[in-house]
Amino acid sequence: MFDPKVLPVLPLRDIVVFPHMVVPLFVGRERSVRALEEVMKTDKQILLVTQRDRDQDDPAPEDIFEVGVLASVLQLLKLPDGTVKVLVEGKARASVRAYTAREEFYEAETVQIAEEGGVAEETEALSRAVIEQFEAYVKLNKKIPPEALAAIPQITEAGRLADNIAAHLAVKIADRQQLLEIANVGKRLEKVFALMEGEISVLQVEKKIRNRVKRQMEKTQREYYLNEQMKAIQRELGEQDDARDELIELEKRIKKTKLSKEAKTKAEAELKKLRNMSPMSAESTVVRNYLDWLLSIPWGQAKTKPIDMARAEQILDEDHFGLEKVKERILEYLAVQARTGALKGPILCLVGPPGVGKTSLGRSIAKATGREFVRLSLGGVRDEAEIRGHRRTYIGSMPGKIVQSMKKAKTTNTFFLLDEIEKMGADWRGDPTSALLEVLDPEQNSTFQDHYLEVDYDLSKVMFVTTANSLNMPQPLLDRMEIIRIPGYTEDEKVEIAKRHLLPKLAKDHGLKEGEWIVPDKAIRDVIRYYTREAGVRSLERELGNLARKAVRDMPREQLLSIVIDDERLAKYAGVQRFHHGLTDEEDQVGIVTGLAWTEFGGDILTIEAVKMPGKGRMSITGNLKEVMKESISAAASYVRSRATRFGLKPTLFEVTDVHLHVPEGATPKDGPSAGVAMAVAIVSVLTGIPVRKDLAMTGEITLRGRVLPIGGLKEKLLAALRSGIKTVLIPAENAKDLADVPENVKSGLEIIPVATVDEVLLRALTGPVTPIEWREEDQPIVPPKPADEVEGGLVVTH
Repeated sequence: MFDPKVLPVLPLRDIVVFPHMVVPLFVGRERSVRALEEVMKTDKQILLVTQRDRDQDDPAPEDIFEVGVLASVLQLLKLPDGTVKVLVEGKARASVRAYTAREEFYEAETVQIAEEGGVAEETEALSRAVIEQFEAYVKLNKKIPPEALAAIPQITEAGRLADNIAAHLAVKIADRQQLLEIANVGKRLEKVFALMEGEISVLQVEKKIRNRVKRQMEKTQREYYLNEQMKAIQRELGEQDDARDELIELEKRIKKTKLSKEAKTKAEAELKKLRNMSPMSAESTVVRNYLDWLLSIPWGQAKTKPIDMARAEQILDEDHFGLEKVKERILEYLAVQARTGALKGPILCLVGPPGVGKTSLGRSIAKATGREFVRLSLGGVRDEAEIRGHRRTYIGSMPGKIVQSMKKAKTTNTFFLLDEIEKMGADWRGDPTSALLEVLDPEQNSTFQDHYLEVDYDLSKVMFVTTANSLNMPQPLLDRMEIIRIPGYTEDEKVEIAKRHLLPKLAKDHGLKEGEWIVPDKAIRDVIRYYTREAGVRSLERELGNLARKAVRDMPREQLLSIVIDDERLAKYAGVQRFHHGLTDEEDQVGIVTGLAWTEFGGDILTIEAVKMPGKGRMSITGNLKEVMKESISAAASYVRSRATRFGLKPTLFEVTDVHLHVPEGATPKDGPSAGVAMAVAIVSVLTGIPVRKDLAMTGEITLRGRVLPIGGLKEKLLAALRSGIKTVLIPAENAKDLADVPENVKSGLEIIPVATVDEVLLRALTGPVTPIEWREEDQPIVPPKPADEVEGGLVVTH
């Protein structure tokens, strides 16, 4: 047991001094400096004790720990700023019993603490474990000098070993103080071991974090270094930083554009690929072009504008005269769109001859709905890639026409007019009509895939309208469209169209002011009748443009302020009349029948001529007729021969008489079954000698039993009859229901008679009745059989 001893006390901040530890201290507090001065006068012994709160400048005795270390002052040095640097060495543990009343400095009665030894074997084992653990600790904590590690194994005393290692641990002050207060060597070694174990775990985590940060920093520095090198090389080659600026711009555009999730992922992947490529490589150009296309087309950019039905109706009426049924159907379509706000439903297909206003109707619909108008002509398209795009593996690959047009429109809810859809072809490069199926199907076009883009693109907000001259297209494509027929215009409608639209437009185009060029209604009607024969008004516009040009030329030459197109000027400007208006023949003739035909350019009349001559019962057919029409002629001939006696014809007549049927304009191919009735009437007329009415036309398919079957294109055929001056038209009885779609002025200008049988047709078409005869088998003369080389293979011989 040690005797108590009164010693000056030096409170310490942020440090715990252990025995056998030499530490430099900087002392600045007055009481502490006075304590050191007092120590230097005596035996240089002082008690070093750590204060509980480091921030207290004048701690009370209760603010200082009770256990400290008895130390001797080895060196003292006063600094110019008033502080003192002192070098102390810890000797032994000591505890404070009581502080004295001395005020100049802290002074206390202290008692030295004796160390308690443990079991020798246990202490030895703990010492070895602590040394081994300390070596692992030093490897992780680089702040401990290597000489400290070298000195530790040389210490043989267990207590001193624990204190030396404790002095090097980077632990909290409370843990250090706890180590100082443990007198038992074994327990102190255990505590040191536990603290090192905890510190090693923390240091290992720190090392992992440090290594990860270091690797990241090395990667960043490496990339920066390489980028700087690349810049330097590019500058040496004369290249600027345009490539880098372009990459930055592309990155900004990707963030700014409202791409779909799939498209955004694709764009980011392509941009990453582009960063790693040389700007001079060919593939970088391909990737750059791809990104430019992907970011140029609209994604979710819809210009929403409600449909005003009153305005839509006004626009259609202003832009188009007539076509009431067509405009009514379009307004119904727009009304549904305005109410539902969706485009689910059939695609409208405007079908009609050239010049009737299909494209301008589409333009008016776009104007009425407030959408961007895009017209895409499909005439002559044979390559599927024109619709779906080329794959990027090909040189010069591009997206299809659909995506290209979307780029021009710059909005996702544009109006698309697909013009001349039936004129697409198909060859070894694919079938573009099949590619259009996905585009025009409302159930599929929300995920349209262009081969170039390789991502789904939404076309569901696009309003598609198609146009065609005929329905000569694949059935699956027709199934996705609703057909709206535009048959053509009557003469009165053409006059109004000319007055309202064509003449003002032509006057403006030719620089004619109001009153300088006057075209009366009679002149317009004469141009329609004698210089044009069409369903639309395209030729009419050309002829009126011809009159305008000649008027512009003659006004200064004849010194006129205005020119009126009268009969004289019309004959002078327009030239010789090209067509006859009125009856096709001056009088009723035998074997001459007027039929009605449908063409892609509208309805037209079809003159059928028949003559008979002595022969061997042959029937010749000329006029560039196709297979279906030849078959209808054969059916008509068989019908007439089977009913010969009813028409007053002797059956023997067919064996000694040849009949020649001819349809003029042999350069024009003709096909279809609807001329069958006219053929039967021509054969009966020529064989009976009864003339056919000159002011009558007919249409209808014939059967061997004499029934008249329905035909198509009734409206167009009736318009053609009206244009040609026909008074009466015979139509199949089953087509009577279609008269509801025929304009009233057409029905009032024609006498339309539905017929069900050929007998009814003959009754109305021939100028006189046929007289039936009686015929018996015994009246049939015996005729020797013909030689084999004279047989012509049946009744019909074609030339």
